[in-house]
Amino acid sequence: MTDVERNILVVVHARRDDTVVAAERVVSALRGAGARPVLSADDRAELGDALPLLGDVATLDVDVSVADIELAIVLGGDGTILRAAELVREGTAPVLGINMGHVGFLAEIERDDMDLAVARVIARDYAVEERLALQVRVKDSADAVLYDTWALNEATVEKASRERMLEVVIEVDGRPLSSFGCDGVVVSTPTGSTAYNFSAGGPVIWPTVQAIAVVPLSAHALFAKPLVVGPEHAVAIEVLERTNGTGVLWCDGRRSHDLPPGARVVVRRSERPVRLARLHPAAFTDRLVRKFRLPVEGWRGPATASTGLIGQIP
Repeated sequence: MTDVERNILVVVHARRDDTVVAAERVVSALRGAGARPVLSADDRAELGDALPLLGDVATLDVDVSVADIELAIVLGGDGTILRAAELVREGTAPVLGINMGHVGFLAEIERDDMDLAVARVIARDYAVEERLALQVRVKDSADAVLYDTWALNEATVEKASRERMLEVVIEVDGRPLSSFGCDGVVVSTPTGSTAYNFSAGGPVIWPTVQAIAVVPLSAHALFAKPLVVGPEHAVAIEVLERTNGTGVLWCDGRRSHDLPPGARVVVRRSERPVRLARLHPAAFTDRLVRKFRLPVEGWRGPATASTGLIGQIP
């Protein structure tokens, strides 16, 4: 691959002044290194008045296909990183997150290290980590597929009306496990275990563990505890016919589909993982402590602790 062919997608939270300034900086650095910066059509529209500052930037799916994107640099928080993963889903480009938000759990580095990050992207000095993703399908009572999508963090079946409750049955590998009324059910990957799953009381799963978590939301049942199943299993949530209302499926908080009574949401491991670019080796434990500001005062461990291996942090 020649330098002329190096297309780097820049994904921006375009409604924040600091990210627009950062985008200008990143685009300039990429150009200076001989790479071609690329924006999505939506980002071009969102940037609006700031776009002339970036110069003549290529447009994804117009000037450059997703198959020709080498890597995506993301300027924003976790929501922007999820959007970037969606943009490059049909290609092979890894996603490198530069945190411009608050927690930024999926981001690899903070904004202060932006110039170094771009330099390492140009030098191809990064590791690529593959993360388990979910294939999500909505089926009707005749088992016909009505909707087909995917998720990096989680697929959530939720009630559509505040005053209504969903009546669901949980199924694993085609066998019923338990039925109950609830506000919803979260099916999460290890990457998403520190997102909605975490807020709902589900387990934190180390990213090196290949697993799928199932967490009921406000369930009216004795047996409605979080479950952790292996990636070879298929989990289904069926909205029972007796449900007085409708549900809605949300994937990563970005893609949704209505669920009438009788609909079944089948979730299994996707054959296509999400690829994340990593610059620094670090222990997942350290990431948890730093991002959630966990108290560790009084720890009497070794003076120099191992930082683990590249690819162990989300």
